[in-house]
Amino acid sequence: MTDDALVAALLEIERHVTHGGWDQPARLFALVPTADLIAAEPSLASQLVGPEGPMPGALSSIEQDGFHTGDDLLEALEKIMWPDSVHGCALTVERLFVPPHVEESIPEDPAAAAAFVAEHPERRDVRVVVGVTRAGGRYGIARLRTEPEDLLAADDLVPGLGDALARTLTT
Repeated sequence: MTDDALVAALLEIERHVTHGGWDQPARLFALVPTADLIAAEPSLASQLVGPEGPMPGALSSIEQDGFHTGDDLLEALEKIMWPDSVHGCALTVERLFVPPHVEESIPEDPAAAAAFVAEHPERRDVRVVVGVTRAGGRYGIARLRTEPEDLLAADDLVPGLGDALARTLTT
C-alpha cells in the first residue's frame, strides 16, 4: 500500500530540488509529522499549511544542511541515526546511467567505470528522490534530464538506496 503522506512529501522535495537545477550534490531530508512541527514551531504554520490546518498524517521535510557524502554515499548513510521524532527520511541524488545493452562493457575498476559512463554517448542523467518511513513505507521518484516534464515513480524505485535509508531509522 502506498503511503500518501510520503508520496506528497517526496513530490514537494522533488519540486524544491528541481528549482536549483542540475549538477547538485546529494541532499538529505528528515520527514516529520507536520502537526508536530507546527506544535514545536507555531510561526511556521502559515508556510506549511492553509487556513484549514495540516492534513491528517501530513509530513514536512527538513533539509539536513550538514550532510556531505564524500566519495561513498552508502558509507555516509551508515553513519546516520535519526531520533524517534523523525518519522522518515528522504534523499535526492543525481547519477549517470547507460542503457542495459552498454552495461556489459562497463569496466570493473570503479574509477574507470565512472569515466566510461560519463563519456559514453548514450549516457543519461537522472535525479532520484527516495524516501522511507519507520512504518515501512517506501517510494521513489525519478526525473531524466532529457525529459524534464516526466516523472517516473514506484514504491521501491531504487531498492538498495531505500534499504540504506531504512537502516538510518533503526535504533
